[in-house]
Amino acid sequence: MPSQAQPHHLSLDAPTLREAVEAHQRYLAGRSGGRRLSLTYADLSNCSLEGVDLRDADLAGAKLEGAMLSRANLSRAILFGADLREADLRNANLKRADLRGACLRGANLSNAEMAGCDLREGRIALQDKLDGFRILRHEHRPGELNYAVLAGANLAGAQMAGAVAMACDFTDANMTGVILSGARLMRAVLDGADLSGADLGGADLTGASMKRTVLTGVNLEQARLDDVDLTNVLRAPPPIVYIDDKALDEVLAEHEAYCDSEGSRGAVMRLAEVDFRPLRSLKRRRLTALAAPGSIFFGMDLEGAQLQGADLSGCDFRGAILREADLRGAKFTDAQLTRADLRGAKMGPLKIAEGRFVRTDFTRAGLRSADLRGAYATRARFIEADMGGAKIAGCDLSGAELPTV
Repeated sequence: MPSQAQPHHLSLDAPTLREAVEAHQRYLAGRSGGRRLSLTYADLSNCSLEGVDLRDADLAGAKLEGAMLSRANLSRAILFGADLREADLRNANLKRADLRGACLRGANLSNAEMAGCDLREGRIALQDKLDGFRILRHEHRPGELNYAVLAGANLAGAQMAGAVAMACDFTDANMTGVILSGARLMRAVLDGADLSGADLGGADLTGASMKRTVLTGVNLEQARLDDVDLTNVLRAPPPIVYIDDKALDEVLAEHEAYCDSEGSRGAVMRLAEVDFRPLRSLKRRRLTALAAPGSIFFGMDLEGAQLQGADLSGCDFRGAILREADLRGAKFTDAQLTRADLRGAKMGPLKIAEGRFVRTDFTRAGLRSADLRGAYATRARFIEADMGGAKIAGCDLSGAELPTV
């Protein structure tokens, strides 16, 4: 009777897995009895490893289908050829992880840290008693990201050449410098994603949604863009902006003069839908009561700026530095503040008369992955705001109207 082929994945019971994880913690801490986690080709499907520190672990070829890995630290981990279909990797740290050939079909990687990770296609050859070396095959092709959710993920500098990511959700993801040459991104959702400096040469984006996508310095040579929605994409800024024959900086100087003189000089500026990026920095500028709805401040430095009572509704502040800015009473309804730095910002109510206050309003604003640590947001309005992945440790939210779950 012929011998039976051995299964590729080895089953692992809970005590053995727990012992291996504990030994890995000792290894990371440099304690005696430590041992680097090496569970290559192990069957870890549907296991719970939420929040576990698995830095540098070797999980090549492991079956992690449906695994619960949210908030896990998998930085520099080897996941070459791993089966991560429908795994929960929300807020996981996969920085510089080796994900070549991994199958991530249907996985949830919302707000995951994936900077510098390698997602190129790769294959594993295993030795088989009957057939010699053979390719380890998933149910779906290796390197596949079809239907995966990477909304808000940080993929800066990731290697994704030739990736298959049909109908994948990259909403508001940081994809600066990502290599997607030859990738198949049909029907992918890239709304609000930052693709600055990315390489999409030869990629197939047929039917993709790229609303509000940042496309500065992107290589789209020979890319297929049939039926792509490019509504409100953000391209490179103009070299200079004029308002009624005056340079934008001169116009803002008049506004500052008005603020400094309590209205005796200068004038309050109303600058709707203006691209402020050519100025590069508005650090510590005095712009109280500025009216600039629908304007672009993408990636700008506004540290310590005075914007009390300003109308900034619908503005693009993605990646902007607003650290320690005075935003009391400002209107940010429908504004985009994905990955904005708001540490220490003043966002409480602005007193306009005895017993009368105007609250800072972030209604329907996008604050995904924004940093609000140490900010003062007492009584601020965050109704229907998207705060997924936002850092709020130490933020004073007393009396604030927060979004309902």
